[in-house]
Amino acid sequence: MRFLAITLIAHRPDPTTGVRTPTHDRFREVVDNALFAEELGFDGFGVGERHERPFLSSSPTVVLSHIAALTRRIRLFTAVTTLSLLDPVRAYEDYATLDHLSGGRLDLIIGKGNGTAQRELFHVTPEDQWERNAESYEVFRRIWRQDKVTAATRFRPPLTDAEVRPRPYQRPVRVWHGSATSKESVDLAARYGDPLFSANVTHPVEPYAELIRHYRERWEHYGHDPARIAIGAGTAGIHVAPTSQQALAAYRPVFEADLAFARQSGLPVVFETLEDFAERSSALIGSPEQVIDKVHRYHERFGHTVLHVHADAGGLSDTQHRRSLELFQSAVAPVLRDDIPDPPFAWAPVLPASPTARTEEGPARD
Repeated sequence: MRFLAITLIAHRPDPTTGVRTPTHDRFREVVDNALFAEELGFDGFGVGERHERPFLSSSPTVVLSHIAALTRRIRLFTAVTTLSLLDPVRAYEDYATLDHLSGGRLDLIIGKGNGTAQRELFHVTPEDQWERNAESYEVFRRIWRQDKVTAATRFRPPLTDAEVRPRPYQRPVRVWHGSATSKESVDLAARYGDPLFSANVTHPVEPYAELIRHYRERWEHYGHDPARIAIGAGTAGIHVAPTSQQALAAYRPVFEADLAFARQSGLPVVFETLEDFAERSSALIGSPEQVIDKVHRYHERFGHTVLHVHADAGGLSDTQHRRSLELFQSAVAPVLRDDIPDPPFAWAPVLPASPTARTEEGPARD
């Protein structure tokens, strides 16, 4: 099994202190968390994309490029790239550049995105968002693979023998499809034989398990080898401590503050108590043994081989959160790596089969 640390760069007052970190310092936290994740041995670090309050993640390519310059091993993920809002040509240019700068360490998780404010900002409607997402991905995918592209697009000017540069480093970049509640994203992933990443953060396991079952069915419908399926899953929170009592005690102020924020904001409340949240949500709150057991229970339903946890403290102190991630990597991850297989592909840059393959710009890997 592989492990990612992910941030959406939320920027609201700390749920326990009420203090909002200055924007400059918040970005510094993200970079420090990425360096810490690489130091601990996480396999990937992800940055979301949001274009509305309370997030600062409107430019993940810039953030990930900065992280790429400061790291050497960890793979870089988007979580998610909101292709329904983006011009696929411009998105390709940004991400191909990032992929070169990182030495082929980029994986994309794409999705339509959500939220009324960002849809209005980009003039995307609920009625056309799925068609935009599918069209953008199809064009993006072709640009990554073809030197010249002709496409009769609806949501951007049509392309005729279009050449887009730089030509890619990875051939091709790996693209995961982020899925929360909709079958459209699941079907798009299955159609192209791409891996799926389940959000798995808001509800109990059942709706996510149902979508993953649907993905497997559609995967076979499109004629792909079931042995090549790769699934990732998120978590709703993390705090690993030596005992369950310590973990719950430390996390209780965070849960209660988040619960109060949800009620004040008119958001639906799924878990009324911390104990219910720790038991029935995907949150990893407890001793190492409890966390290992929960991941196994979810694996039985999902068959996932990649797991993401929160890179941010999210209301815990920095010391508490870092000790939690240290304990996760020392006592939880090694067991899960032994028990659960890796995805059915190499965790490395996707380069051409022939090392002598060339493009107009020189060697394919330059």
